[in-house]
Amino acid sequence: MKMFGRRHRPFFRVCVTDARTPRDGRVLEEVGYYDPMVSETDARAVLKGDRIDYWLGVGAQPSDKVAVLIKKYGTDGTHLEQQKTALERLAVKRRQPLVPTDLPKMEPVVRKKKEAQVIEEPVSEEPAQEPEAVAAAPAEEAASAPEPASESAPVAEGESGEAAV
Repeated sequence: MKMFGRRHRPFFRVCVTDARTPRDGRVLEEVGYYDPMVSETDARAVLKGDRIDYWLGVGAQPSDKVAVLIKKYGTDGTHLEQQKTALERLAVKRRQPLVPTDLPKMEPVVRKKKEAQVIEEPVSEEPAQEPEAVAAAPAEEAASAPEPASESAPVAEGESGEAAV
C-alpha cells in the first residue's frame, strides 16, 4: 500500500510494486484504494478484482494488510454484498441536499410601491399620415415657425413676469 493524504487524514492506494522499490516509489500498477476515514466500514476499500487475480496468478505476494483486504473485498471476497450496499448508502447521502427540506415554507415579503402617476397624453383625432408626408411636415413647420429673439435684443418684462418682445 502506498500512503497519501495528510496529517490525521490518511489515504492509501493498493499498488503492485517490485519488492526492491521503496513504499512510495515507482509502481507497476494501481489496483485499488483504501480510505480509513470513510464512515461506512465496508465502503472503505475498493479493489479491481480481475487485476488482483492476474498479479497473484503471475506470482505477486500481497502484504499482510493487503491480504486481509483481498480476502474481504477481492473477486471472491466475504464482504462483497455488504460493500455493495455500503457504497449505495454513501451515494444516496451524497445526493441529499445540505439544506433540510422539512422546514415550513415562508411566503415571500411583497412590499407595495406607491402607484406612479400616469400622465396620459391627449390622443389626436387626425388620421395617420403617410411616411412621405411625415418627413415633409417637419421641414414645412420649421419654415413657418417664427424666429426666436436674439440675445442682444432688449427684453421687457410685463406684470405677469413673462418676457415680452
